[in-house]
Amino acid sequence: MKRPRRFWSVVEKLEALINNGTYPVGSRLPAERVLAETYGVSRPTIREAIIALEVRERVEVKTGSGVYVTAAQQAENKHQAISAFELTQARALVEGEAAALAAATIRQDELTALAQTLTDMEKAATADEADQQFHEIIAKATRNNAMVSSIQNLWKLRRSEPQIIAAYQDVCSQSIDQRLVEHTAIYNAIASRDSSAARKAMHNHFNRLINALFATSEAKALEEIKRKTDETRDLYSLSHLTQ
Repeated sequence: MKRPRRFWSVVEKLEALINNGTYPVGSRLPAERVLAETYGVSRPTIREAIIALEVRERVEVKTGSGVYVTAAQQAENKHQAISAFELTQARALVEGEAAALAAATIRQDELTALAQTLTDMEKAATADEADQQFHEIIAKATRNNAMVSSIQNLWKLRRSEPQIIAAYQDVCSQSIDQRLVEHTAIYNAIASRDSSAARKAMHNHFNRLINALFATSEAKALEEIKRKTDETRDLYSLSHLTQ
């Protein structure tokens, strides 16, 4: 059990030096022997630390050359485009389980805060912020940091991807009252300590949302088809010959 503790300690120290610029992007880390002497550990421990840093995409091992620091931010930002549909499906799966778990673990003060977000959701000026707070309170009430982190990351996508922002704005602006009804159902299930009902209520919320996204997408597609059809009709129309 000692080696894992030692190698993670080395990982944290090397990552801190990379973050503060001691080892800038493109630079080569000291030799394995030097690192082992510096941190007072064995060379196998250093190798394990380097492997962990490589998995985290903080370094790149070049055979016969050495270990080089990579552009961490670029590695973190490399991801395939995520659609509003994919995000909503992922949120349904994760937040459905969060609601079920929170129903068994939520405290009274958290229930009070959750109820306040429903009041804030009634006002247009605070509705969107209250919506996010509602889901964050449920996440924290699970007492599961992995669940909290997952839901926070999903919300970051919700708030940062232009296409997702636009898609959600179209839907949310059309269903303010329904959104409140759905969140109230989730609250009531959690307040009743009914995990099954909480999961179902959360799934119902996202099911309505994803169907609304499809409806909006279809409407825009039909509008675009009509626009192109009108352009083609104008191009080939013979009406000017029959006048």
